[in-house]
Amino acid sequence: MTEKETAPEGVDSEELSRTLVEITEKSQQLVKDFLGREQDARHISVDDAMHMSALFQELATRMMANPLQLAQAQITFWQDYMQLMSNAALRFWGHQQDPVISPEKGDKRFRHEAWEENPIFDFIKQSYLLAADYVHSTVKNVDGIDEKTARKIDFHTRQFVDALSPTNFVATNPEVLEKTIETRGGNLLKGLKNLLDDLEAGEGKLRIRMTDHDAFEVGKNLAVTPGKVVYQTDLMQLVQYTPTTDKVYKRPLLFVPPWINKYYILDMQPKNSLIRYMVDQGHTVFVISWKNPTTEHADKGFDDYMKEGPLAAVSAIEAATGEDAINCVGYCLGGTLMGATLGYMAARQDARIRSITFFTAMLDFEQPGELEVFIDEEQLQALERRMDSQGYLDAAAMSSTMSSLRANDLIWSFFVNNYLKGDDPFPFDLLYWNQDCTNMPAKMHSFYLRNMYQSNLLREPGGITLDGIPIDLGKVDIPACFVSAIEDHIAPWKTTYRGVHLLSGPARFILGGSGHIAGIINPPAKNKYGFWTSDDNPQDADAWLDGATHTEGSWWPEWNRWLARRSGAKVAPREPGDGKLEVIEDAPGRYVKEKA
Repeated sequence: MTEKETAPEGVDSEELSRTLVEITEKSQQLVKDFLGREQDARHISVDDAMHMSALFQELATRMMANPLQLAQAQITFWQDYMQLMSNAALRFWGHQQDPVISPEKGDKRFRHEAWEENPIFDFIKQSYLLAADYVHSTVKNVDGIDEKTARKIDFHTRQFVDALSPTNFVATNPEVLEKTIETRGGNLLKGLKNLLDDLEAGEGKLRIRMTDHDAFEVGKNLAVTPGKVVYQTDLMQLVQYTPTTDKVYKRPLLFVPPWINKYYILDMQPKNSLIRYMVDQGHTVFVISWKNPTTEHADKGFDDYMKEGPLAAVSAIEAATGEDAINCVGYCLGGTLMGATLGYMAARQDARIRSITFFTAMLDFEQPGELEVFIDEEQLQALERRMDSQGYLDAAAMSSTMSSLRANDLIWSFFVNNYLKGDDPFPFDLLYWNQDCTNMPAKMHSFYLRNMYQSNLLREPGGITLDGIPIDLGKVDIPACFVSAIEDHIAPWKTTYRGVHLLSGPARFILGGSGHIAGIINPPAKNKYGFWTSDDNPQDADAWLDGATHTEGSWWPEWNRWLARRSGAKVAPREPGDGKLEVIEDAPGRYVKEKA
């Protein structure tokens, strides 16, 4: 028999041989590189391990202080487990039983029909869910632990429990088993190759590919709305977009995105580009494209981002269009910056921004969502030591932190798809953007985390000072629109709602569906999610929602109507380069293409 004839059915022997050779060579090189890095290393950081140890030592101490409560939890668990054992036995005899426990709505891990139809896998699934529920409820109900510590323990417990899901192992995932049998293990071999590729790309650190990186290119099929770069500083390029209407509103519109990610989330593809939509509505649109910082930007502070970002952009827009009054949008961290910038401008009696819209942006950080678990003195000091050594927080660290907030969706689902099933990730523009990460300058990031997340000083009059000016949000009296998302775990909507009452001008709050990204990038053509609005702004966020009206579809038209009333009369369209600013290069520009 030839080699081809003896190969297992469904497996190409030549491809198998090439894969084995590639895996061997890549493994050897990775080991060599790893040893080289270890020889050059000066120390091994144990900050994370010590922090975790302290948290769970406190938990154990508190649990032992009330053994009766722990015993009751264990008894309840065993009662449920014995019921599951009984149900499983009856199922084997052909008697259908109601589940003792079921996955939460939206849990995508157990969608394969075998988790319901096969008694063995149904038993595995319910055993895991019972154990997970027992662990979560036990750590949540321990007396004597302060609320912040309890949230940290719950977060790290969830990471542990999610990692142990039966879906993450070959022997207990029916879909993976099916494919392993079908390909005679070819999927696992391909998965190993994918794993080694990702380790190589991450220089020894595992960076799981979430999408096909070859399917997208910024400026080719992402960020393709026509425009020009008309101005730049060390920290940003300013893009002006080409008009598409016969007349445009007199007052230009400036987008200030977060620099924790790249701006083109606002300009993905034409079908889901908010920038393209606003250009088509007759606005003269500008956007800040932030620099991807390196070691040379280590000393750039929060006030530098303000001066070289929105303040420089406002002056540039005036030179480009002749208009000394604009509307502005701040998204996420860009919104926090704009709140501070408006406080700075109010103190200097600078009225060039006439309305502000905040997209999922926090001005009050009292309840900042799940990122809070990473913000305490011990972790901040460890982070600052790390940033001081290189001048910035590297993009990979930030990306892994954000992914951990939704580990099942953004880590384990790709682990199963890429490494166990051996499939290549699906091309998805939002996930490409999500992995096109940015660094964070050391000085700026430390200021932001300490003054906003840790001390919550932005909401206090004079709590922070930027470029020598105490910031008071209460002096900001321009019209404001707050747009948030009901499922946002990064900037919870009840927290962003607090901003309505920190400013002194008239405010409108729009609550969209979905989360931090999909809730904002929700074009009308999709007719998804819906949104809530109200004419009243009570102090309590729940009271606001109780009195709000729900409307189907995208909130974009609703916001555009609000903005249009504050944009002046229609004038002749402005082409980039027509004013006092010369064109530097075509959009999207160089800065956005820089890789971390």
